[in-house]
Amino acid sequence: MRRYALRAGVVLACLSGMALGPAAPARAAFATELSGLPDEFTAGDRVATVSAVVSRTDPGRCVKVRWSMVLTVRGIRLDQVKVDRVEETGSFPLEIRTEGDVARLTDRQLDPGTLCPDRTVTARYRLAFAEDVTRGRVTLAAEAYDANLRLLARQTATRSVVGPAAPATPTEPAPESTPPAQPIEPAEETAEVEPTEEPVAEVPPAAGRPVARSGGFGAVHAAFLLGGLLLFLGVGLLLRLRHLTRTAGGDGDPEPADRWERPAGPRRW
Repeated sequence: MRRYALRAGVVLACLSGMALGPAAPARAAFATELSGLPDEFTAGDRVATVSAVVSRTDPGRCVKVRWSMVLTVRGIRLDQVKVDRVEETGSFPLEIRTEGDVARLTDRQLDPGTLCPDRTVTARYRLAFAEDVTRGRVTLAAEAYDANLRLLARQTATRSVVGPAAPATPTEPAPESTPPAQPIEPAEETAEVEPTEEPVAEVPPAAGRPVARSGGFGAVHAAFLLGGLLLFLGVGLLLRLRHLTRTAGGDGDPEPADRWERPAGPRRW
């Protein structure tokens, strides 16, 4: 019985190791960084262009990227912030969701670029703040997702926002202003959106709520179920072997019928 139990345990351990082995692949080496950030933003008509860049250093197949920018303000209202996502062809359509002092701006389409090993994909944002802003802070969090909405990498930066500088004197030329970007207001898009080759997945949840990286019935759950099933089968096998052993022992060495009979009482003379 001990030998049978030992063999069954070894088999179950091997099968469980084979099932759980491929369930946790190594995570790809993705990284996101923000560039072009000023030391502080200046309110008014001054527009700052910030770039989010995602890269990968490990070998693997190329993937498409969907960008999502989470913008959090303090001391400023969201309607005092203007953001525009731009590409070489012009403005890029965004899905805007707001909750309190947080706004999430997610690409409606996949980025035109493709992320391959030792290559990068860049998203550019134009930011401007209203003239009535006196002082506040803004936090930018650039998130890069793949086509299946799996978070690849995230980078966060916080900057101060100050009011516009004093007006220039008549002898000094006034600074040239740049056309402001679109305000953060969830309005309907009037421009027609061109369809992409890959289907547009559901937009990530609004900021302030946890972003699920994975869901559903995954490989780890299947591996645990397989291990439980194998354990159940092993216990059943041990019980069957024990039953067969008892049956074989009873046929080969029958016990006397009167072995457990109660001894008779003393006889009277």
